[in-house]
Amino acid sequence: MKNEAQKSKSLWYHAWESLVSDKMAVTCLIIVLAYFLLAILSSLGLVASDYAKEIGPSYAPPSSEYLFGLDIFGRSVLAKTIKGTEVAMSVGLVTGIISMIIGVFLGAVAGYFGGKIDEVIVWFYTTFNSIPYIMLLVAITFILGKGILAVYLALGLTSWVGLCRLIRGEFIRHKDREYVQAAAAIGGGDFRKIFKHILPNVLHIVIINFSLQFQVAIKSEVILSYLGLGVQGRPSWGTMINDAKLELARGNWWQLAAATAAMMVVVLAFNILGDALRDALDPKLKGK
Repeated sequence: MKNEAQKSKSLWYHAWESLVSDKMAVTCLIIVLAYFLLAILSSLGLVASDYAKEIGPSYAPPSSEYLFGLDIFGRSVLAKTIKGTEVAMSVGLVTGIISMIIGVFLGAVAGYFGGKIDEVIVWFYTTFNSIPYIMLLVAITFILGKGILAVYLALGLTSWVGLCRLIRGEFIRHKDREYVQAAAAIGGGDFRKIFKHILPNVLHIVIINFSLQFQVAIKSEVILSYLGLGVQGRPSWGTMINDAKLELARGNWWQLAAATAAMMVVVLAFNILGDALRDALDPKLKGK
């Protein structure tokens, strides 16, 4: 058991070394942390707290005074973009946590116990996954109503299937290995074997999936808000893009550009970071 713990520790240490040696991954990590910092400052009211305040003429273009320009009501597009960052990062974080809890729990139970329990869970997620994603997402949002809470639940409740499949497969592979049998020999119960022994050995899959799910949730929130089913009464990148579609005919492109650029940078950073995490954390890719 001690050797297993030391091996696990060395794998995590090696993964960290591999990650920090990748300059592109480190750059993307800094970008993601900057977005999180901006979202926290916005939620505390330290930045962009006056996003609804009129500060100049309608549709003022980007300039040294108005960095990202102004919208139809003379509000700062930069402040709205920052406030949208708060929405996007909170949606990605909460959605990732919800889908992670559901996917890990169901996948672990199905893979570890097998039999009828496995059959029921596999039937459930197969049936669930047969429903087109966007239709299921819109249907749940209609049922729950509009608002940020509905977005959290709709995205979290529809994005756990992929992780559940992966965790189930890994638990099937690990449950009969020597370290699990050793835990059973010294009196370890099912709960201890699942969460103390097997889960730490498949945790890299959870981390990789979480990083990838984060950016999927951000894009999904933008789509819902663009369709009018998402965030209400506060700026988000989706509502900004929806507002900008009528502004383009007048040549007012800056609100669309600001929201699109903000989303593109963070989604690209998460994609690159997710690939780097996969390369660093998956032992199979390292020949281990």
